[in-house]
Order: sequence, then structure tokens, then C-alpha cells
Amino acid sequence: MPNVVTQMHKSVLILLVAVIFPALAIWSSSNLAQSADTKIPIEYVPPKNPGHQSTYEQMKQEQVLEYVQKVLDSLRLPRPLPVKLMGCDGVANAWYDGESVTVCYEYIEEVQKNEPNKPLPLGITKMDTLAGPLLDVFMHESGHAVFDILAIPIWGREEDAADYFSTYVMLQYDKQRARELILGSAYQYTVDMHQPQVSMALKDFSDEHGTPAQRFYNVLCIAYGADPKLFADVVEQGYLPKDRADGCDDEYHQVSYAFKTTVQPHLDRGFAKQLSKMRSKLKTPQ
Repeated sequence: MPNVVTQMHKSVLILLVAVIFPALAIWSSSNLAQSADTKIPIEYVPPKNPGHQSTYEQMKQEQVLEYVQKVLDSLRLPRPLPVKLMGCDGVANAWYDGESVTVCYEYIEEVQKNEPNKPLPLGITKMDTLAGPLLDVFMHESGHAVFDILAIPIWGREEDAADYFSTYVMLQYDKQRARELILGSAYQYTVDMHQPQVSMALKDFSDEHGTPAQRFYNVLCIAYGADPKLFADVVEQGYLPKDRADGCDDEYHQVSYAFKTTVQPHLDRGFAKQLSKMRSKLKTPQ
């Protein structure tokens, strides 16, 4: 199995820290040390596959999980929620199992493998196609955990709700980064969308997750509903059909109302204020 970090430029991992989690950049590295009273214990599990060793070491060096920890520590959770990075015996996956959130080194490799080899529309960069899915996987699985631990009622499929949770979090960043992260996240679903006419096995529709095409349109719709000007070209260029776009304002407000009603009351007051200011202008690291 190829070594991921030898393919992935170090700036990508720096991006995870400085761009994906910009609101947390106010903490110094000394403050990122795992505190004894945290509700979010983190663990970089040493990989069994030697090919993941560099990824493991680089993730630890850049303190990626420490930043995830700081986000989730702002939730007043009644019990600990461990977050882990680990090898998964060749399976590119991530999950919440009722106890902890786990992201596989193989998932990082899968994201890297899907990196485009040609220019993309809408100004999407290769960096966006890495940062978006990586933030999405942490927030999606954390969404499952939040619903479970806080006993938040869900109407509809939980996987859809976790997608909306992740998308809503990304939309709280400043406009430039929100656009980059949303479009990068949406890109991951286009890997399986090669033709305008799609043929799928009937059993594929029984999966608890939406189809890649459905998740692609849902992400773009919530984003467009949140900021029609910022994402206007998504509709103008036909990536989000106009008949769906017409109702996206309502769809976004449903998600926003759900988050503010069920999740935000469990956020530390200081973080809730900080979250509302995350659209402020922030310098992009060079």
C-alpha cells in the first residue's frame, strides 16, 4: 500500500490545522495538549501497516486530533467521547459505534487517491478536494455521536441528519473557506457520478446512506440556501438544478433551526458566540 504522506504535501496537513479549524487558531500549541478533564480523549493508534507510519507521525506532529478535540470539548456532553485515528485492515472507513468516533488511515488514502488530475470547475482546487472531505468525515461521525449522546430526536434517516450537521458546521466558517470546504466536500460524491444517466443495482437504494448523487445535491442545496450569492454559480452553471434550488432557502432554514434548537443549547456560551462570528475575515495561510 503506498505511503500517503510521501504523496501528500505537508501543506495539506498544515491546512487541516490552520484552514479547516481556523476558529481554533487562537490556541497556542501548548494549549492543545490533552487535558486531564477533557470529555474528548483522543488517540493516534500506531498503525499495523508500515505504509501508514508516516501518516500517523505527521498527524500527531500537526496535532489534528487536538483541534478536533477543542471543537467537541465545547459541547457539554454527559460522558466522554473518544476520537481515534487508526488503521482498519485495508478498509477505507469511518464510524461512530456508540462509544467513540474512529477515522481510518485508509480513508485518508482514499481521499488522496480521488484527488483530481485536471482542473476542476467553480474554482475548486486539489487542496479543497482534500480539506473538504476530511473535515466532513470528522463532523459527520461527530454528528452521529451528538445525536446519540444528547438524545436528539431525528425524523428521517440519521445518515442524512449527520450530513446536514456536517454541512451546517462548514457553513459557519468565513465565506471563502465555507465555499472551499463545501465544494471540496461535494466533489467527493462526484467520483461515482460519471454519466448523466446512472444505472445502479436495486439493492443499492436500500443503503442507510443516500446515493452519492443525492448527497451531492443535498450539500449544494443547503449551501445555496444559506448564501445564494456565494453559491450562485452552482445554479447558474447547472450543478444544482433550478427547480431544486428554488426551495433550498427553506431547506437551509430547517437545518439551521434544528441545530440552534437541539445542539446549540449544549454548547459552551463562549463557543456559541465564537461560532456565530466564524464568518469574519481570516487570512489564508500561504
